[in-house]
Amino acid sequence: MEGESTSCRRLNFEGNEDMWEVDFDDIDEGLNIETDLDIPQLGLEFETEEDAYQFYLAYAKKVGFGVRRGRIHKDESGKLLDRVFYCCAQGKRGKDKRDLYVKASRDETRFDCEAKMKICNRNKSKFTVVQFVKEHNHYLSSPNKTHLYRSHRNISSSAAIQIEMASDVGIPPKPSHDLMVRQMRADYANFGDVVCFDTTYRKNNEGRPIALFVGVNHHKQFILFGAALLYDETSLTFEWLFDTLTRAMGEKKPTTILTDQDAAMAKALASRWPETHHRLCIWHIYQNAAIHLNGVFSMFRDFAKDFASCIYDFDEEEDFISTWNMMLAKYALEDNDWLRRMYNIKKKWALVYGRKIFCADMTTTQRSESMNSIVKKYVTYKHKFLDFFSHFQRLLDDRRYEELKADFKSNTTVPYLMFPIEILKHASEIYTPEVYKCFQQEWCLSHDSNLEICEDVDTFAKYKVTPHKKKNHHIVTLDKKCEKIECSCRKFEFAGILCSHILKIFTWNNIMKIPSDYVLKRWTRKAKIGYFGVNDSMANNASLDPKVLQNMRYKELCGLNVQLVTKAAERDDTYMFVKDVMLSLCKGTLLE
Repeated sequence: MEGESTSCRRLNFEGNEDMWEVDFDDIDEGLNIETDLDIPQLGLEFETEEDAYQFYLAYAKKVGFGVRRGRIHKDESGKLLDRVFYCCAQGKRGKDKRDLYVKASRDETRFDCEAKMKICNRNKSKFTVVQFVKEHNHYLSSPNKTHLYRSHRNISSSAAIQIEMASDVGIPPKPSHDLMVRQMRADYANFGDVVCFDTTYRKNNEGRPIALFVGVNHHKQFILFGAALLYDETSLTFEWLFDTLTRAMGEKKPTTILTDQDAAMAKALASRWPETHHRLCIWHIYQNAAIHLNGVFSMFRDFAKDFASCIYDFDEEEDFISTWNMMLAKYALEDNDWLRRMYNIKKKWALVYGRKIFCADMTTTQRSESMNSIVKKYVTYKHKFLDFFSHFQRLLDDRRYEELKADFKSNTTVPYLMFPIEILKHASEIYTPEVYKCFQQEWCLSHDSNLEICEDVDTFAKYKVTPHKKKNHHIVTLDKKCEKIECSCRKFEFAGILCSHILKIFTWNNIMKIPSDYVLKRWTRKAKIGYFGVNDSMANNASLDPKVLQNMRYKELCGLNVQLVTKAAERDDTYMFVKDVMLSLCKGTLLE
């Protein structure tokens, strides 16, 4: 409508089913179902029941689901007559017989899926496929995750021997720097809006600081965007580092960066990333406070609580300033030099000034601190400069595998609902399990607060929400015409998740779905869908380093070789045949 204000964010209070039509794992990974694997067909015959199971298992692994052996029928002599192989999501979980108030209920993994293959040998000597249902009613995993299903976890004896041998001889570090950069670029494109930067770790034999750029993904796991061994910690060094990261990441700069209180770092950030919000790590502020105000903490028991209140509790600047001055007067700290300097940079650490800045719910660089503790397991002072990144690659590989397992859980399970509430059901479908826990906690808190209507005229309403046992209240405004809702606590702007105060108003107004404008993609199961590289000069394999290409070819051939020799080692005749062919190939290669 012309003349209508466009400043309000549109908000659909009805339903958002259209937002989530695409499957979470619908990225094309190069699998052509019709040509790349055999699909079960009616009338297909197998010598044994195990052959049929292995056939369906191989099909399931390529398609992206697990398999369970189902019911059977036998004749009077005990001969197997028929068997059904089900998708692992078949049926429904039975009612939990334990206490109603279980602390941590298991996630739902069965969704009444009808996919199955039935075999029968009643009228023939061989097992024949008599029923095949192809369609699934749940998300299918991508091929790189199917090994996490229980039915696909087994390894052959030959493969186990190979793993043991590899461990004994020691596989050398792989030259995959280009691939590592590509993976980091993808992570940064999806989750590089908030970055923690830390240089406190020094664990190489030159004693140089290791600079880590750390973020948080949609599973609330820390991820690494970059690392560097620095010669020193001057502003010029930091300027070079920030410029280098910007170039490597396609000129994208973070929205927010969390650092410790370092003057050289602050100068470099102001010079190179002036548009990025620079926030100070609150954990480091507490550490410095313990040093500069040690006597105050020891003498006054309530000082720690009053100091924390100034950092966290206020929605309005006036309230913060008033409480800060009252604290100084209460403890006779008006002339304290450290507190005076901290007040001058209050906009970098007091939450009242940072509520409108997205920080992915992080107020400290503790994720960097946590990463430091993990780095210690991979890198020691014994490692020389050139060895550092070889060992660092192992760290990245392990962290990526943890993320892969979280992706698998997110796509194959649904959190158990404490209560059959529609908005909780909606949240469990769109958010990852870890983020859903945060949403569920806010929803529970919303029922432990007091609501007071301040104003309700036409399409505009204002509410005052006071959490239980809290003296500070929060103001929530709802504009039904513009379909816009805001809370003075600014949790959604800061963390990307709706606060308990807004959810209280949702309950009051019978809003049963999370509006699409208030679902942040970076917290959803679909967070990583849609990235195809930004200014990535390595988009084609041909542009990769020759050593990387050699390594990729080696890995692919190794995989094929393991499959071949595993089957060949089962019998003497196949073993001798494959051995002769391989020796012949080796001799031919050597002659050339």
